[in-house]
Amino acid sequence: MSEIVTLRSGKARLAVAPFLGGSLLGYWWEIDGARHDWLVASREAGIAGYPELRLASFPLVPYSNRIRDGRFTFRGRTVAEPIAPGHTHALHGHGWRLPWRITARGEDGLTMEYERRPEPGAAGWPWAYRAWQRLALTPQALSLAMGIENRAADSMPAGLGHHPYFPRTKQSVVRAAIAGIWWPEAGQLPVERVVPPAAADPRQGVLVDSVSLDHGYAGWDSSARIAWPERRAAWTMTADPALSTLVIFSPPSGAFFCVEPVSHCIDAFNLAAGGMSDTGMRVLAPGESWEATVRFAPEMGAS
Repeated sequence: MSEIVTLRSGKARLAVAPFLGGSLLGYWWEIDGARHDWLVASREAGIAGYPELRLASFPLVPYSNRIRDGRFTFRGRTVAEPIAPGHTHALHGHGWRLPWRITARGEDGLTMEYERRPEPGAAGWPWAYRAWQRLALTPQALSLAMGIENRAADSMPAGLGHHPYFPRTKQSVVRAAIAGIWWPEAGQLPVERVVPPAAADPRQGVLVDSVSLDHGYAGWDSSARIAWPERRAAWTMTADPALSTLVIFSPPSGAFFCVEPVSHCIDAFNLAAGGMSDTGMRVLAPGESWEATVRFAPEMGAS
C-alpha cells in the first residue's frame, strides 16, 4: 500500500513513507501559514521505481554505509551483498529499499517493522532478522527508535543508524565532540583513524559548504549541533551511546549535506574481520535484540 502517513503535533509535521523503505519524506514546522523545513528531500536518496518521491531521511539496517566490494567474512562464512548499479560497494543495508508494515499508528506516533526471511542457500545476507522503528513527534522534537532482532540460528553482525538530509547554506556549521576521523580514505573506505585536519574537525566547527567530506568520526559523544546562522536556526541531535560514530557527508556542490548518527564505522565488518577492535560492529546472538534511539530537536531564533 503506497500510503504516505503524516504525523502532527502542534506546529510540527512529519511525512513518512512506510512502503518506501520506512523513510521520511519531510519534517517541518508550520507557523503563521509558512512552512519551515528541517530536512530536505534529496535526489541523491531517490529509489528506482518512485521517481516522483525523494527521501529526506532513511533507516540504516542491518548495517550503515559501505561494505567493500559488497563482500565480507564473518566467523568463517563469506557473505556477498548485492551492489546497486553505478556503485562499487554495497550501500546502506536493506531497510531503506524494502516496504515496512505499520503495526501501530496515532496522530503523533507511528510504529512499523519488516522481516527478512532469506531462503536457504540464497545469495546475499544469510541471516533472518526483524527490524522496527518507533517514531514519536512533539511540537519541539522528533524521536526515532530503531531496533533489530536476530531470528537466525547463528550469531549475526549488525549495525543501525539514520541518514538525514539537511538544507545547505553558506554558513551551515556542524559541531560535535569526537575522538578521531577515519582518514585518509581510499575509494570511500577507511584506512586508519587519525586526528582530523582543522577544516574537517567538528570540535572546532565544520563549515559544510567549504569542505568536501564523506567520512566517519569515531568516539562521538552522541551529541551534535547544526546551525544555520542565516536562518537563525539550529538543530540538536542526541543519540544513545551505542550510536558512537558520526558520519558527515558534504559533497562538493549541492543543496544538502548529511550528518548521520550510526553505530559503526564505514566497512566495519571487513575491518573487524581484519582484527580491528574499535569499529563499533555489534554481534547479536540467536534471539538477541538491540534498540537505539536518536532525538532531533530543532530551534528557531537561535544565535
